[in-house]
Amino acid sequence: MEKRVIPLELEGIKLVGQAYIPEQQPCPALCLCHGIPRGTPDPGDRGYPALAERFSQAGFLTLIFNFRGTGDSEGNFDIMGWTRDLEAALDYLYNMSEVGKGKISLMGFSAGAAVSVYVTSQDSRVSSLITCACPTMFRLAADAERAKSAIAHFRTIGIIRDEDFPTSVTDWMDGFNKVKPIEQVEKLSPRPLLIIQGAQDDMVDPMSAWVLYERAGEPKEIMIITGAGHRLRVAEKAMEGALNWLTARVFKD
Repeated sequence: MEKRVIPLELEGIKLVGQAYIPEQQPCPALCLCHGIPRGTPDPGDRGYPALAERFSQAGFLTLIFNFRGTGDSEGNFDIMGWTRDLEAALDYLYNMSEVGKGKISLMGFSAGAAVSVYVTSQDSRVSSLITCACPTMFRLAADAERAKSAIAHFRTIGIIRDEDFPTSVTDWMDGFNKVKPIEQVEKLSPRPLLIIQGAQDDMVDPMSAWVLYERAGEPKEIMIITGAGHRLRVAEKAMEGALNWLTARVFKD
């Protein structure tokens, strides 16, 4: 397995990413999309690199990157900006000689899942999608005071970095309305969709998974993981289920 640093830049913003490339090529590709950081990372958690290695060892060229405003990437947190970041990542994957065309999947977590639903609804290059702890909508999108409080929190944790950002709170809020998964999920069919949800999630109501499932077209599956909370990346049953589901669909031919 080769680990390669990838250059992603758009709108004058440099994003930090890595590709984990299996020896056997061309191979199917998977892009992992993280959620909104909660604050200080756990030093004992290897994070998305460990998950990328796992999927790469199973035969998937796996791409991870930090959305704008997070990690070592530049910029400020903006949900519509995240959709454009993911499109740039897809452009990069699609043009890699090691990637088998027609086999590019996304797996998103929380807000990264919402962004993945939106991008998949707009981009036919995505062949299948896994959502983990995906909200149906964002509550701050309809409440200016909640949005201002969220912006203040995001400044505190360092994902909104510029004092004059956002220039318009209304426009920033409107992005969350545009991304709203409940209005995008029905556009995914006929691409396969797997919805994974922790039964003990304290941030996304577990019923959200069923609401999205009912709205989505076929083919679709849902996994409710007993005992799992919001951080499905560290829930072994969730990630084992995701890998088995993806492997069965991508390598079935």
